Amino acid sequence: TREERELELFLREALELPKTKQEIVGQMYIRVTPALSSLALVLNLQPILSNPVTQYDEHALLIPTPQESAILARRILRLTSLGTFSTVFQKNLNRSSTSDQFSYEAPQIVEHVPQGIENTPIGLIEYIADCESSGNPTVLAITVATTFKNIDAGSNVSLSLSWTPPYAPSHKFFSKSQLEYSAANLPRFSLSGHFESIDIENVNRLSIEKCFLKAHPDARIWLPGNKIHKSEWKRFVVQHIYWIGGFGDRAYIGWIPKDMWEDVQEQDIDRAHLPGEKKKLKEFKIDWL
Repeated sequence: TREERELELFLREALELPKTKQEIVGQMYIRVTPALSSLALVLNLQPILSNPVTQYDEHALLIPTPQESAILARRILRLTSLGTFSTVFQKNLNRSSTSDQFSYEAPQIVEHVPQGIENTPIGLIEYIADCESSGNPTVLAITVATTFKNIDAGSNVSLSLSWTPPYAPSHKFFSKSQLEYSAANLPRFSLSGHFESIDIENVNRLSIEKCFLKAHPDARIWLPGNKIHKSEWKRFVVQHIYWIGGFGDRAYIGWIPKDMWEDVQEQDIDRAHLPGEKKKLKEFKIDWL
């Protein structure tokens, strides 16, 4: 089949590489040159080599540093438009709540809250956008949403993001070559922080509305001042970053300092490369060498 022919071609190319490059083929790998940050993240293809390497040149194969992982995390934030916000249900949830619809007189709605639900965490997906150079995600906060009701009641909040390749290889193809595509080998991370409002001056200066609608055109109907829900522009101010880059023998797992997160440059985000980001099979092979 075409897939088998492509695999055969890849094997031939890989085995013709100099030894130092054979040693790093297929590993989750980041190479940073002295002149510029050139990053590449690929899946583990080591098992297909005829002579799997058991010892590695420490200069050829590197587990990404926290700083390099920060760049990859910022790349994920740039390409990801949905995130899971986790909050905790607070006390006094059994009180009646009034709809925030203000285009007409709405009746009170009684929330049938189960007993004992207070102090229970809940994770819900919300729209996000990367609109500020500081790495603080932008959110269109709708006051009636559970996430923001919990926050207003005093809950802490965290945001979880993960990388899902838009062009991931098929399980069928990789199983034929004795390779397993594993979501567990893909990066994900959690951001802890708090929300703060974005004033109208900064909304205009940073083109927040334009940036957000580029990622979420349908959100136009919920913009501040709409007649459906009360909403407000907010930024999620990042305080702590916990990163899981993939399998622990080839990826960094741990905390990323806040200053590293904030100091990531636009050119580094643009140069970073995630697996399956583009529609071509060889992206999971050796075109990053």
